[in-house]
Amino acid sequence: MKIITHQDFLRPYTRDPAAAPGRLEPILEELKKDGYEFIEALPAGWDDIAKAHTKDHIDRVTRHGLYAISALAAGGAIQAAEIGLTEPTFAVIRPPGHHASSDSSWGFCFFNNIAIAIEFLKQSGRIQTAHILDFDLHYGDGTVNILGSKGYVTIHNPEGSTREMYLKSIRSQLWNVTPDVIAVSAGFDNHVQDWGGLLTTEDYYEIGKMIFTRAKELGAGTFAVLEGGYNHDVLGINVRAFVQGLCGRDFNLR
Repeated sequence: MKIITHQDFLRPYTRDPAAAPGRLEPILEELKKDGYEFIEALPAGWDDIAKAHTKDHIDRVTRHGLYAISALAAGGAIQAAEIGLTEPTFAVIRPPGHHASSDSSWGFCFFNNIAIAIEFLKQSGRIQTAHILDFDLHYGDGTVNILGSKGYVTIHNPEGSTREMYLKSIRSQLWNVTPDVIAVSAGFDNHVQDWGGLLTTEDYYEIGKMIFTRAKELGAGTFAVLEGGYNHDVLGINVRAFVQGLCGRDFNLR
């Protein structure tokens, strides 16, 4: 299991909750307990970003002084996507991306990390089809804007008023698609102690395990990138639980 990250992601770059100081440290501390290999993120090139965004949008991000950190996050997602074709991989990156459309962005996002990564895989001939599971609390409108009309991608933003319904929705959709890669926009703000108040830590493990199992059945790649999650007290263990499932480990947070 590979973890893609960079020290620059620890530095606040705006005043929004996704950029808050101390947000990523608990994640990294928890993941280090399981002995994963950490790889330093490299920035995406302008041409890679332009696969998903217009020149005007890239210029706006640049004028706001956010190009460097946003390109680094996008590059980390590309690395996770490439490595994920041979083993499960998780990118601990920020800014998040799933609210970034081709020519606009909101919701703490600037470049759409997962869309850039998927377009990279497709345009470089690494994949023919992809499935994106976005289990962030908020609908990934930017990802749908960029990739929703592309015939090679299916996108699932699960819903459910109960934990059981939510997990059933994910399982049903995963076993209804046959992609070359399963990509995950992994937001943890639907936890019982975060904004959404629905899912437990064990549920994130189960989601990861479902993805691992389905990818193994298909012989597909799988990777995930960090999106939301704002309660620093539980974010680390929730990510750790999900990653344990994603790489097929037993659930163990000791």
